[in-house]
Amino acid sequence: MHIEFILEEPSAEAFLQVILCKLLPSETTWSFVVFQGKQDLLTNLRPRLKAYRKWLPDDYKLVVLVDKDRQDCGQLKARLEKAATDAGLPTKSKPKNGAFVVLNRIAVEELEAWFFGDPAALVTAYPGVPLSISAKAPYRDPDSIAGGTWEALQRVLQKAGYFGGGLPKIQVAREMTKHMDPARNTSASFGHFMQGLAALSC
Repeated sequence: MHIEFILEEPSAEAFLQVILCKLLPSETTWSFVVFQGKQDLLTNLRPRLKAYRKWLPDDYKLVVLVDKDRQDCGQLKARLEKAATDAGLPTKSKPKNGAFVVLNRIAVEELEAWFFGDPAALVTAYPGVPLSISAKAPYRDPDSIAGGTWEALQRVLQKAGYFGGGLPKIQVAREMTKHMDPARNTSASFGHFMQGLAALSC
């Protein structure tokens, strides 16, 4: 099986390049299509999926991953699903004869919530961060962090003495992912992402 990941930004690619080795069977291959931001992805998703429809081999799957940001999660998911349906491609939510080609997934509220979901990895990657961070109210539920997840991560890391000039999202994604254990991640949206990947090979 080959999976093509359709992403909104390079930091998601940096994250997946490492984490997929921990999530997918060794015989699975993958590649990435990275857009210039979420709006670019949403604008071009439907025509891109229609183009896939014309040549996609039977062993190819497509995974669309976007950040929720401050959008309504249901409306965003519906938009992704409609793009696939309009292209004639079955999704996990709307399979054809029990099978699907497109998996739509949303990081709530942003990819960085998945980093907060593994505080042990965060502390290993950046030892100045206290392990007790996971017990603090704003961070107990990674998907509910208010005010922007990447901004919250930047504040935490800067308080610990890192990245005074601003959060280098790609660098942090690579460093964090090296230490992450998917099985202990407490982010619900990351759990949905893992479950979706597992269903691709069923």
